Amino acid sequence: MQKPDIPANEAERLAALRSYDILDTPPEPDFDDLVAIAAAICDVPTALISLVDSDRQWFKSKLGLKVDQTPRELAFCAHAILDPSQPLVVPDTHQDERFHDSPLVVDEPNIRFYAGAPLVTPQGEAIGTLCVIDTVPRQLLPQQRKALLALSKQTSRVLELRRVSRALARQLQESDWYEKQLLQYQQQLEASNADLAALTRTDPLTGLPNRRAFAAAFEQAQARRDGRLQVAVLDIDHFKVINDVHGHPEGDRILVAVAETLRLYASAPGAVARYGGEEFLMMFESDLRQAELQCEFVREAIANLPVGLPLTVSIGLATHRAGESSADSIARADQALYAAKRSGRNRVEVAEGD
Repeated sequence: MQKPDIPANEAERLAALRSYDILDTPPEPDFDDLVAIAAAICDVPTALISLVDSDRQWFKSKLGLKVDQTPRELAFCAHAILDPSQPLVVPDTHQDERFHDSPLVVDEPNIRFYAGAPLVTPQGEAIGTLCVIDTVPRQLLPQQRKALLALSKQTSRVLELRRVSRALARQLQESDWYEKQLLQYQQQLEASNADLAALTRTDPLTGLPNRRAFAAAFEQAQARRDGRLQVAVLDIDHFKVINDVHGHPEGDRILVAVAETLRLYASAPGAVARYGGEEFLMMFESDLRQAELQCEFVREAIANLPVGLPLTVSIGLATHRAGESSADSIARADQALYAAKRSGRNRVEVAEGD
């Protein structure tokens, strides 16, 4: 195991960390939300906000880990802060001489993959990381790396706004100027939280809404279009073959191309979403016949995409029924999708009874 070096600006770095008055404080929702999003986007069981103190790393927020701190000499994050300009990514700790015999690798929590994006103050000191961990080797996709960097910057902003807000709150009574400054920082925090909320509703690869955003849009449409609301589940045929033969970057390109096509046929911004993997959702505020015709248009448009590969989709369509949840409607559309696949793929099937 290789112990981490001490940064050249260690005194300034520790002073900056102390100025946040955050070590050994209770959990806070703003930080817990960031950790949960990082874990979800990177598809890992463990994510942390780690602050590197003089002799320990302490976790302001943690998901998938029981301990509150570890010795600095064992900390992966103590290596990550040595270069504040970029994340530290360790695809397989067993193949890295710095970590292969670390107690954190050979024993609990059995770290095999690590990626940590430094938390950097406005003055440039790296005081910790937002990191994600897995027990199996892996790589970060480009969009996951981009999202992890964005979330680390968001974490740094929340830390800074928290520090300034607390300092201003203590001095609020001294001057109206402090009151105006506090309001300004609160507005910045609200804007940052709005950006964060948008991130939780968006698929990072395609830019489409995710299933959570789709469910919200579906519930709103349900109130407007009772009896005239249709939902479709679309699946790219033989997508695993594309990934296996041409590689995951090519598969990502196909997903983005399909998403752009679906966006053209969406009746509203929230009417199309990535459901997961190679599956997408569409919503139509129309009768069943019109929705089926739209699905046929979508199917033909995708079959004619100039992507250099044979590409088709199978589609299942269902009518939302009164009193039915969005999940139930999607489940019936999903059953129709599997019927389309059993019937030869590259076709549209309507759910039984609709």
